[in-house]
Amino acid sequence: MREVQLIKQFEERINNGESIEPKDWMPEKYRKQLIRMMSQHAHSEIVGMLPEGNWITRAPNLRRKLALLAKVQDEAGHGLYIYSATETLGVDRSDLIEQLLTGKAKYSSIFNYPTLSWADIGVIGWLVDGAAIVNQTMLAKGSFGPYSRAMIRICKEENFHKKQGFEIVATLAKGTPEQKEMVQDAVNRWWWPSLMMFGPHDSDSPNSEDLMKWKVKLNSNDELRQRFVDLTIPQAKAVGLTVPDPDLKYNEETGHWEFGEINWEEFWNVVKGNGLMNKDRLRARNKAHEEGAWVREAARAYAEKRETAN
Repeated sequence: MREVQLIKQFEERINNGESIEPKDWMPEKYRKQLIRMMSQHAHSEIVGMLPEGNWITRAPNLRRKLALLAKVQDEAGHGLYIYSATETLGVDRSDLIEQLLTGKAKYSSIFNYPTLSWADIGVIGWLVDGAAIVNQTMLAKGSFGPYSRAMIRICKEENFHKKQGFEIVATLAKGTPEQKEMVQDAVNRWWWPSLMMFGPHDSDSPNSEDLMKWKVKLNSNDELRQRFVDLTIPQAKAVGLTVPDPDLKYNEETGHWEFGEINWEEFWNVVKGNGLMNKDRLRARNKAHEEGAWVREAARAYAEKRETAN
């Protein structure tokens, strides 16, 4: 009976727009859903450094190298913010990282696609970070305080990433025929995976109902995907690029762009670990973790020394 009353009070607070803080009472299912969602988000930021980090030394000039290096550094910071926010729910970061390294935990499927050309870096900034902004702007208004506050800074930095990417795309699109062909090829390869970033259709998303009921998410997967398409198509047209969707058309009555069906078989195949780069990404993260062991050991030794001194 006591728990029924607590749940009622909890849901009233959420419906009133209050933030839930780590020391507040919360249903165990709410806590577990947050841990799952936030840790996957943190993992995605860390793994997301890999496709772009691969191009830092190969960027076409010093300005591009510095900008890309700063972006990858930002993504490391985003992972740190979200891991820290997740730890307020009583989990240990080392356990979360272990789940990532062993393949038990998921991260965004978008990072299991290869970056084949410099144009991919621009398109990732434009499309992938653009999709992230649509999703994370919503999360910044969510019910769990530490997560929503982390999103505020992350969204500001993601906006710079998107602008950086779109500038690369626009520059290539108005360059030589070879450069325009290269960037159009990148758009063709990244368009559908970018739409997949929002997750399965609402009817096939097992966690969405609870997340929306508790206002961790304020919009459904399909609503966010539609918003992304509506924002992105005019940008593509502005630089003379097209998206690889023969079914794309503008609906005057609804004011939305209608688009074709996503290849969900490909989506679930990548989620299950069978994407082009799944094994490479986990191998790279495990290698980095092993090579960084001495740093963690040194940090622990220093912390123990300070504790003993006090």
